[in-house]
Amino acid sequence: MSIATLSATPPPPSPKTARRTGRLFALTGAVVGVIYGYDTGSISGALVFLSKDFHLTETEKGLVNSILVFGSIVGALMGGKLADALGRKAAMLIVAASYAVFVALSAVAPNVVVLDTVRFLLGIAIGISIVAAPLYVAESTPARIRGASVAAYQVATVAGIVLTYFVNWGLSGGGHWRWMLGLSAIPAALVLIPLLRLPDTPRWYVLKGRTERAVEVMATTDPDVDPRAEVAAVEAALAEESGGSARSLLRKPYARAAVFVVGLGFFCQITGINAVTYYSPQIFEEMGFTGNGQNFLLPSFVQLASLAATVLAILIIDRLGRRVVLLCGIGTMVVMLAVLTAVFGMGELQGATTWVGFAAILLFTAAFNFGFGSLIWVYASESFPAQLRSTGASVMLTADLVANLLIAQFFPALMAWAGAALTFAGLGVLALAALVFASVTAPETKGRQLEEIQDYWRNGGRWPAPVAPASAGPGQLANSGVPPTTTS
Repeated sequence: MSIATLSATPPPPSPKTARRTGRLFALTGAVVGVIYGYDTGSISGALVFLSKDFHLTETEKGLVNSILVFGSIVGALMGGKLADALGRKAAMLIVAASYAVFVALSAVAPNVVVLDTVRFLLGIAIGISIVAAPLYVAESTPARIRGASVAAYQVATVAGIVLTYFVNWGLSGGGHWRWMLGLSAIPAALVLIPLLRLPDTPRWYVLKGRTERAVEVMATTDPDVDPRAEVAAVEAALAEESGGSARSLLRKPYARAAVFVVGLGFFCQITGINAVTYYSPQIFEEMGFTGNGQNFLLPSFVQLASLAATVLAILIIDRLGRRVVLLCGIGTMVVMLAVLTAVFGMGELQGATTWVGFAAILLFTAAFNFGFGSLIWVYASESFPAQLRSTGASVMLTADLVANLLIAQFFPALMAWAGAALTFAGLGVLALAALVFASVTAPETKGRQLEEIQDYWRNGGRWPAPVAPASAGPGQLANSGVPPTTTS
């Protein structure tokens, strides 16, 4: 059905209705993010105790940790096609149900083989989640608040990690690793309720030819735009695309966008953030901290600082722009990795030096969540037109997960072989490379409609100059309401 044959535009919702719908979208995305963060971080504490119960070797410990990432890679590769074929909402329902089932099964695993199998399946659900959830939020929120809305998913993820460490600390006295792993099954089951009440995204309805439904949902989710005109723009953008396969990402005009998102996804993880998430007890022990109290509680304060940094990013991301936030975050990571290299290079740590190392870990993690952590979800959901959006997000996050796998599997061995100073120096070099890469490739997409962003890539990585009306005089363009041209 074409836009011309649609019935009259539905009346705009009342401000109260729009706020209620927005809160429901935000709540659903937040709960899924909390569960993802909790399930990612819960193994850091549980592994200390389940290793003793199952008599695990060092290799088996590494596999318990990295098998989740293997599954996440599979899930991310599936996530784009699943979100396109069944819908963003259906993908989220599958994720929530899978979380509830596999988390519960991991808590009752009788041996390490069953635990590894269940964690692999849980990883698949996580991989689908990190593709589908940001897409669902980004395609259901107005452009003026889209950056903050998608970044809120990262706030929820960090909140889940914070919760993990406090739960681990509280349960560490009795070594209750099964409770550490299994508690998130409850919110995973509960989030199915709001998901069933929500529609799919307007852009997915257009993708499937359901333009009348798209107009209805657009009128509800974005009262700031003309829903018929906006759906027409989405439909026109889709008509110009040749397909949604990964091969399409290698052809002009989106090859440049593909290089950007794959590079950003890889640098996001290879710079070492999950070394802190997965192995903080080992890192703090290397710094000279001792006992479960310190080694479980200190990471909680690190993640609380990260949560504050992520909230700060949300408050300014749609004001200062994506590039400023991203580059400030990566730059601070570079500095903190240099400090950690110097601290560990001093040999045996004690006194003030130990706390300098702790502060550097805290600021490194906060800087990651301020920059990389908040922006990867935004760029994953913004960088491609509708027909390539889920595929592009899937490719980006697969690159992220491959780097994550390398960190999860090899960081402990690298620390043992090269020492902490050289390990953090290597991460610092990678972070510096990430800073250069982002400064050259990252576009500023603040305030741009999703369909408008494709013009940046079509124009060779530059925003096209605004076109003045034919009758416009010299002073009319400045007052036309067209956003000024920006470059990156």
